[in-house]
Amino acid sequence: MSTIPNDAAMPRPAERAEFESALAALRRREKAHTREGDAIAAARRRLPMVEVDPTMELTGADGPVPLLDVFDGRRQLLAYYSMWHAGHAAAQQYEGCTWVTTQVAELCYLHSRDITFAVFCQGPYPESARYREFMGWTMPWYSALPSLDQLLIGRQAGMMHLVCYLRDGDRVFETYWTTRRGVEVMDYSLALMDLTVYGRQEPWEDSPPGWPQRWGGDGSNFRVDGRPAAQWSRLAAGRSDDLTRPLSPQT
Repeated sequence: MSTIPNDAAMPRPAERAEFESALAALRRREKAHTREGDAIAAARRRLPMVEVDPTMELTGADGPVPLLDVFDGRRQLLAYYSMWHAGHAAAQQYEGCTWVTTQVAELCYLHSRDITFAVFCQGPYPESARYREFMGWTMPWYSALPSLDQLLIGRQAGMMHLVCYLRDGDRVFETYWTTRRGVEVMDYSLALMDLTVYGRQEPWEDSPPGWPQRWGGDGSNFRVDGRPAAQWSRLAAGRSDDLTRPLSPQT
C-alpha cells in the first residue's frame, strides 16, 4: 500500500539525452564524493590510538566478561553501543538502535578481515538479551553497564556510539569512535533511499517544493503504528515481545 500521495510533485519529464547529460554532471560530483570518502578513510587509518584497560568488565550470557575476551581471538573489535530504556516494554525501546542493529545480519565478511562485531548494550543484560532474542539477532551481545563510564570516558553515555578497538597481545587500544549520524554506516536502507527520487522523505532534506516529507526526524521516522518498524514482522511471526520472560538456553 502506497504511503506517497498520488498528487505528490514529481521531477520534470525530459528526453533521454537531456536526462543522461544531467546524470553525467551529477556522476562527476558523486565520484568526487567517493574520492573524498577514500581520503577521509585514509586519514582515519593514520589516527593515533589510546590504550584502554583490557580487563574492563561486560556482562554476557555466562556472566562477567573482560573486554579482551570480546575480541574472540581476532585483532580488531567493532562495538556498537546500543541505547536502552531500562524497565520499558519492547514497543518503547529505541527505534534508532533497533533500526541500525537490524541491518547487521552477516558477519563473515568482517570476520574475514579479522574484525569481531558486537553490541554493547547500555542496559541490563537479561531484558536487553531478551529483546535480541525477540528480534532474532545473532550477533554477540553484552551489557556494557559494569564499565560503561570507563568504556565511554569523556563521551555522553545514553547515546548510540560506534567504537573501534585494536588488540596487541593482551593490550587493547581504542582507534576510532563516532556517534549520531556517524552510525549510519551500519545501515543500507537510508543509503538506498538516498538514490530514489523522494529520498528519505524527511523535513530536513533539501527537496523541491511538493516533495513528500511525512517522516519526522524525531525518531518517528523509524516507527510504524507506535512501534519500531522492524518489530511488526517479528510479532507477525508469533514471537513474544515480553522482555520479562526467561531467556532461551545459550542466549
